[in-house]
Amino acid sequence: MRHSILTFALVALSIVNINATNTNKTLNTSIEVVNITKNAIAQVFEWQVKTNKGAYAGTALSLKEAEKLMTLSTSGEIVMSKSIQSYFVLKSEINKTENRNYFWEVETKTGKAKGYASNKAYAEKMIALVATGDAVVSKIIISQPQQ
Repeated sequence: MRHSILTFALVALSIVNINATNTNKTLNTSIEVVNITKNAIAQVFEWQVKTNKGAYAGTALSLKEAEKLMTLSTSGEIVMSKSIQSYFVLKSEINKTENRNYFWEVETKTGKAKGYASNKAYAEKMIALVATGDAVVSKIIISQPQQ
């Protein structure tokens, strides 16, 4: 008898779970119309570098800036491989910071920390919290757009 009650309860709970649904969220379906001309397109450089201590990646608006960011990221480390690729993006998409991640890193006399933040202000706040005023090296690198 107890076994059949347990089986019945299990079947009832399974049916309840099958019929459970999540609330549907309304998606933003707005469409932005942009005239695509030569002046509306920008060249963006995506860079990646692997070192003996880790891997770094990001984007820059010029080849010179990409090389500078690679140098900053790998200071004091042995570079194993590096690459820079360019691609084209609409200029209207470049300055939209809500779809970007920010990589931050700080090195102090007592240690070093790094992480990601959803906006630049939060990355700066994290550096300030970790560094406590004695930062030897600190950098914020804007990464590629979120996918």
